[in-house]
Amino acid sequence: MSQAFIRTLREDPADAEVASHKLLVRAGYIRRAAPGVYTWLPLGLRTLRKIEAIVREEMDTISQEVLFPALLPAEPYRATGRWDDYGPTLFKLTDRKDADYLLAPTHEEMFTLLVKDLYSSYKDLPVSIYQIQTKYRDEARPRAGVIRGREFVMKDSYSFDIDDAGLEASYQAHRAVYQRIFQRLGLEYVIVNAMSGAMGGSHSEEFLHPSPIGEDTFVRTDGGYAANAEAVTTPVPADVDASGTGPAREVDTPDASTIETLVDFVNAAYPRADGRAWTAADTLKNVVVALTHPSGERELLVVGIPGDRDVDMRRLEAAVAPAEVEMATDADFAAHPELVRGYIGPAAIGPNSPKRRVERDTDGNEVLTGSVRYLLDPRVVPGTAWVTGANAHQRHVLDLVAGRDFTADGTIEAAEIREGDPAPDGSGPLHLARGIELGHIFALGRKYARALDLTVLDENGKSRVVTMGSYGIGVTRALAALAESNHDEQGLAWPIQVAPYQVQVLATGKDDAVFEAAADLAGALDEAGVEVLYDDRRKVSAGVKFKDAELLGMPYTVVVGRDLAKEGTVEIRDRRSGERTSVPAEQAAAHVRDLVQAALSRDEAHA
Repeated sequence: MSQAFIRTLREDPADAEVASHKLLVRAGYIRRAAPGVYTWLPLGLRTLRKIEAIVREEMDTISQEVLFPALLPAEPYRATGRWDDYGPTLFKLTDRKDADYLLAPTHEEMFTLLVKDLYSSYKDLPVSIYQIQTKYRDEARPRAGVIRGREFVMKDSYSFDIDDAGLEASYQAHRAVYQRIFQRLGLEYVIVNAMSGAMGGSHSEEFLHPSPIGEDTFVRTDGGYAANAEAVTTPVPADVDASGTGPAREVDTPDASTIETLVDFVNAAYPRADGRAWTAADTLKNVVVALTHPSGERELLVVGIPGDRDVDMRRLEAAVAPAEVEMATDADFAAHPELVRGYIGPAAIGPNSPKRRVERDTDGNEVLTGSVRYLLDPRVVPGTAWVTGANAHQRHVLDLVAGRDFTADGTIEAAEIREGDPAPDGSGPLHLARGIELGHIFALGRKYARALDLTVLDENGKSRVVTMGSYGIGVTRALAALAESNHDEQGLAWPIQVAPYQVQVLATGKDDAVFEAAADLAGALDEAGVEVLYDDRRKVSAGVKFKDAELLGMPYTVVVGRDLAKEGTVEIRDRRSGERTSVPAEQAAAHVRDLVQAALSRDEAHA
């Protein structure tokens, strides 16, 4: 420790909000270089390399490692459309010859081109290759240290098969390897259905680590259904017989510009004839958002949802990807005076607007113009009656019936998911939780192979487009998740398989005999193959050494101090269980070695 490049901090960094970020900085594992960008210090790098080693050992059972550059030419990304689809997330740069480059956010194009360059026959397939490489994304809101950064280490692998059956086999092989990886790391995980997003493909799954600080909301049922909230589909109710619903009527609703005030007012002023109270679920809330498409085009969109729910922006973003989403601005409303804030109704938007026209573009495709596009929540089925805006200040419409009085341009999954909502597969009510995304696997299909002309000759000599799978693990994110789930008020408490050192030896006091014995013990452990960090600092108090040891989080601490002279013993502390044991000094090396080996064996057996 007197020579190690380790400096601990007593105070939390000002920009840290979650425990893993605070402790990794305070314990000297990482240092902030810029927003979302971190320097890895020796302790952090040792832990990161151990995680990489576990990932590599398991991946080597089904794949072969390569390494691409992080600086890539723009042309392959233009060919697949992702030069534009990634939008401002992409770090773009130009070299001295005015050629366009990017810092890779992911490497599908490069993997595809590599296989295209070297393989030409179905006999070459299947093949899977992977890398562990730094990626770059210009996150708008980097947060939580290395959980969401602009620079991060990722394992990405790709499978190449002649047909869908081969892809399914490769997908399942990666899925099984991912389970082994996370089991070996000691990370709890849940596999959930997910959205493929800009990656594309027929289906995908995420591996989420349940954590209250996770950015992903996921759902599961007692019947076995699990999905990212973005991928949950709403069970569509049956159409309703509206023959008993009277005609829609427009009414005055003074000072009723919110759902709450609207419900209170209509219950008081316009009670239902059958005595049922109006509720927020009877109102149709129309939310105006602005989409920015990869081409730069800005489009307003109105999303209609039951008034007892809010729009989930992550679900909305997933539904309209690759467009970016923001709430409509004052300027947007000024450009569309038919959108009366607080009183927007279907009559002025979508296909209901008298301004709606159907035109054709230069390619002959139908284009809807004249009114803002209108998409509805799937619960708004034909025959359902709603209280909604009348497109006039302090005016609403009662008993506006879907299908009879208004229609939409389509449906959209944008409303929030709630605890107890029915699962789409009928397996019971949904339970909500939060999680950190550790990995994502995709059945890509032929999107990238077709865009980049990756074909091989089949057994009949005919050209076949190769089918692909993509599989990612956030290595730096896994480290943060481990720190998040393995700490207490004093500091980190690493599982032995990823700890930077397995044992920390403390020499406490001022007696030369203590330091000599501690040095001998550290040397004996080192010779026995135990990874040991020796705190040999002479001018540091025992209290500071104890606090540092708890903060750094090595699985075992051996305290060589006052008990050495009195009783000839040293104390062994288990950082994770808190158990303390005194053993004779001459037996300490063998005892600690056995503890370490037993702990490693338990972890291997568990995995």
